[in-house]
Amino acid sequence: MSSTRETDFVKLIPELPSWNNGRGISVEAWVGCAGRFELAIGYSRLFWPDFAEHEDCIFFAGFSPESYRGFMTQCKGDRRSVEAVMNHRHVWDYFSRAGGSPSEEQIIYLGRVLRDILQTKLARDFPDRAFIVPFTEGPFQDLHDYQVTFWQKSVADLRESDQSISRFGAVFRHAAISAFRAVV
Repeated sequence: MSSTRETDFVKLIPELPSWNNGRGISVEAWVGCAGRFELAIGYSRLFWPDFAEHEDCIFFAGFSPESYRGFMTQCKGDRRSVEAVMNHRHVWDYFSRAGGSPSEEQIIYLGRVLRDILQTKLARDFPDRAFIVPFTEGPFQDLHDYQVTFWQKSVADLRESDQSISRFGAVFRHAAISAFRAVV
């Protein structure tokens, strides 16, 4: 992720300059004024998730064993594909019921943060395993297409170059839609 020194938070939080009688306010001060403990606790679940291990796979806690069985059938037992599909999250969906329309810059910023958080948390919780945690940055016509996911590295993944990871977006979107339709 880029340094916060390089991030234009006024573009991400447009109301910052209007605070303090038009003199503006820092992100930290704004959170102190506008934030609530209840929201911070809720966001902690998003920004520091729990995981579950099931049949040598790692999923977000609370996954559906029934969906797992369906995806295992659809993906012909490929555990990495099942992890990728079941663990994918659309950034928009985290706030889809809150109203408002996020900008592409806001979605990308949060997606990058979520990717970095997942990498850190997975490494901490499963130090003996390696994970791939991509965030597909687009550009996309539809903001709903921005997503982050994770799966465990396989022996083949360990041999692949970083270039192959960049092809993830189109391949994953097709596989996820096909697998989801087959299960539902």
